[in-house]
Amino acid sequence: MRKSLEVISLLILAFMAWITWSALAGPQKLPDRIPTHFDAAGNPNGWGTPGMLLLLPVVAVMLYLVLTVASRFPAAFNFPVRVRATVRLQAERITLDMMAWIKAELVLLLALLQSAMIRAAQGGDPRLNPLMVPIAIVLIFMTIGWHMVAVVRLARSASQG
Repeated sequence: MRKSLEVISLLILAFMAWITWSALAGPQKLPDRIPTHFDAAGNPNGWGTPGMLLLLPVVAVMLYLVLTVASRFPAAFNFPVRVRATVRLQAERITLDMMAWIKAELVLLLALLQSAMIRAAQGGDPRLNPLMVPIAIVLIFMTIGWHMVAVVRLARSASQG
Protein backbone atom coordinates (compact mmCIF):
# COMPACT_ATOMS: atom_id res chain seq x y z
CA MET A 1 0.00 0.00 0.00
CA ARG A 2 2.86 2.35 0.81
CA LYS A 3 4.27 2.13 -2.74
CA SER A 4 0.82 2.84 -4.20
CA LEU A 5 0.50 5.93 -2.00
CA GLU A 6 3.94 7.11 -3.12
CA VAL A 7 2.90 6.75 -6.77
CA ILE A 8 -0.36 8.58 -6.08
CA SER A 9 1.52 11.39 -4.31
CA LEU A 10 3.94 11.75 -7.21
CA LEU A 11 1.08 11.75 -9.73
CA ILE A 12 -0.66 14.49 -7.75
CA LEU A 13 2.57 16.52 -7.70
CA ALA A 14 2.91 16.05 -11.47
CA PHE A 15 -0.71 17.12 -11.96
CA MET A 16 -0.09 20.16 -9.78
CA ALA A 17 2.98 21.08 -11.84
CA TRP A 18 1.04 20.63 -15.07
CA ILE A 19 -1.94 22.80 -14.05
CA THR A 20 0.43 25.47 -12.73
CA TRP A 21 2.51 25.47 -15.90
CA SER A 22 -0.67 25.51 -18.02
CA ALA A 23 -2.03 28.46 -16.08
CA LEU A 24 1.19 30.47 -16.26
CA ALA A 25 2.37 29.59 -19.77
CA GLY A 26 -0.84 28.46 -21.45
CA PRO A 27 -2.86 30.29 -24.06
CA GLN A 28 -5.39 31.68 -21.57
CA LYS A 29 -3.68 34.70 -19.99
CA LEU A 30 -4.30 35.18 -16.31
CA PRO A 31 -5.26 38.62 -14.99
CA ASP A 32 -2.61 40.70 -13.23
CA ARG A 33 -4.35 40.08 -9.91
CA ILE A 34 -5.44 36.60 -8.87
CA PRO A 35 -7.03 35.29 -5.66
CA THR A 36 -4.42 33.81 -3.32
CA HIS A 37 -6.42 33.48 -0.09
CA PHE A 38 -10.00 32.55 0.75
CA ASP A 39 -12.06 33.33 3.85
CA ALA A 40 -13.94 30.75 5.92
CA ALA A 41 -16.95 31.03 3.60
CA GLY A 42 -14.78 30.27 0.56
CA ASN A 43 -14.74 33.80 -0.85
CA PRO A 44 -11.45 35.25 -2.12
CA ASN A 45 -10.09 37.85 0.29
CA GLY A 46 -6.40 37.97 -0.60
CA TRP A 47 -4.86 38.83 -3.94
CA GLY A 48 -1.48 38.51 -5.60
CA THR A 49 0.29 38.23 -8.92
CA PRO A 50 0.12 35.09 -11.08
CA GLY A 51 3.66 34.31 -9.94
CA MET A 52 2.17 33.45 -6.55
CA LEU A 53 0.88 30.24 -8.17
CA LEU A 54 4.41 28.88 -7.84
CA LEU A 55 4.21 28.96 -4.03
CA LEU A 56 1.87 26.00 -3.44
CA PRO A 57 3.72 23.57 -5.72
CA VAL A 58 7.00 24.51 -4.02
CA VAL A 59 5.42 23.97 -0.58
CA ALA A 60 3.95 20.64 -1.73
CA VAL A 61 7.31 19.41 -3.03
CA MET A 62 9.10 20.56 0.13
CA LEU A 63 6.59 18.77 2.38
CA TYR A 64 6.85 15.66 0.24
CA LEU A 65 10.66 15.72 0.40
CA VAL A 66 10.83 16.37 4.15
CA LEU A 67 8.47 13.47 4.88
CA THR A 68 10.31 11.25 2.41
CA VAL A 69 13.68 11.98 4.02
CA ALA A 70 12.25 11.48 7.51
CA SER A 71 10.83 8.12 6.47
CA ARG A 72 14.34 6.98 5.49
CA PHE A 73 15.32 6.96 9.17
CA PRO A 74 12.68 4.89 10.98
CA ALA A 75 15.14 3.95 13.73
CA ALA A 76 14.98 7.59 14.88
CA PHE A 77 11.19 7.56 15.31
CA ASN A 78 9.78 8.40 18.72
CA PHE A 79 6.53 6.74 19.69
CA PRO A 80 3.84 7.91 22.13
CA VAL A 81 4.45 4.77 24.23
CA ARG A 82 7.39 2.53 25.07
CA VAL A 83 7.82 0.06 22.22
CA ARG A 84 9.70 -3.14 22.98
CA ALA A 85 12.43 -4.22 20.60
CA THR A 86 10.38 -7.29 19.64
CA VAL A 87 7.69 -5.15 17.97
CA ARG A 88 9.79 -2.13 17.02
CA LEU A 89 9.85 -3.07 13.32
CA GLN A 90 6.04 -3.43 13.27
CA ALA A 91 5.67 -0.02 14.95
CA GLU A 92 8.01 1.50 12.39
CA ARG A 93 5.97 -0.03 9.53
CA ILE A 94 2.77 1.42 10.97
CA THR A 95 4.42 4.85 11.23
CA LEU A 96 5.83 4.64 7.70
CA ASP A 97 2.33 3.82 6.43
CA MET A 98 1.00 6.85 8.30
CA MET A 99 3.63 9.09 6.72
CA ALA A 100 2.76 7.81 3.24
CA TRP A 101 -0.94 8.56 3.86
CA ILE A 102 -0.15 12.03 5.20
CA LYS A 103 2.04 12.82 2.18
CA ALA A 104 -0.76 11.85 -0.19
CA GLU A 105 -3.35 13.80 1.81
CA LEU A 106 -1.21 16.96 2.04
CA VAL A 107 -0.25 17.07 -1.62
CA LEU A 108 -3.86 16.41 -2.61
CA LEU A 109 -5.07 19.28 -0.42
CA LEU A 110 -2.50 21.65 -1.86
CA ALA A 111 -3.31 20.54 -5.42
CA LEU A 112 -7.02 21.15 -4.81
CA LEU A 113 -6.27 24.59 -3.41
CA GLN A 114 -4.05 25.36 -6.40
CA SER A 115 -6.76 24.20 -8.77
CA ALA A 116 -9.33 26.41 -7.02
CA MET A 117 -7.02 29.44 -7.22
CA ILE A 118 -6.42 28.87 -10.93
CA ARG A 119 -10.12 28.32 -11.63
CA ALA A 120 -10.99 31.53 -9.79
CA ALA A 121 -8.26 33.46 -11.62
CA GLN A 122 -9.44 32.22 -15.01
CA GLY A 123 -12.92 33.56 -14.37
CA GLY A 124 -14.52 30.33 -13.21
CA ASP A 125 -16.17 29.84 -9.85
CA PRO A 126 -14.38 32.32 -7.58
CA ARG A 127 -15.42 30.47 -4.42
CA LEU A 128 -13.56 27.72 -2.65
CA ASN A 129 -15.70 24.99 -1.12
CA PRO A 130 -15.72 26.13 2.54
CA LEU A 131 -15.71 22.51 3.74
CA MET A 132 -12.61 21.46 1.80
CA VAL A 133 -9.94 22.62 4.25
CA PRO A 134 -11.75 21.56 7.47
CA ILE A 135 -12.47 18.11 5.98
CA ALA A 136 -8.83 17.77 4.92
CA ILE A 137 -7.59 18.76 8.37
CA VAL A 138 -9.95 16.31 10.06
CA LEU A 139 -8.84 13.59 7.64
CA ILE A 140 -5.16 14.23 8.36
CA PHE A 141 -5.71 14.14 12.13
CA MET A 142 -7.83 11.00 11.80
CA THR A 143 -4.98 9.38 9.88
CA ILE A 144 -2.53 10.31 12.62
CA GLY A 145 -4.92 9.14 15.34
CA TRP A 146 -5.70 5.85 13.61
CA HIS A 147 -2.05 4.97 13.21
CA MET A 148 -1.03 6.11 16.70
CA VAL A 149 -3.80 3.97 18.21
CA ALA A 150 -2.41 1.04 16.22
CA VAL A 151 1.07 1.67 17.65
CA VAL A 152 -0.30 1.95 21.21
CA ARG A 153 -2.25 -1.30 20.82
CA LEU A 154 0.82 -3.02 19.41
CA ALA A 155 2.95 -1.85 22.34
CA ARG A 156 0.34 -2.92 24.88
CA SER A 157 -0.03 -6.36 23.33
CA ALA A 158 3.75 -6.81 23.38
CA SER A 159 4.01 -5.79 27.04
CA GLN A 160 1.21 -8.19 28.06
CA GLY A 161 2.55 -11.12 26.07
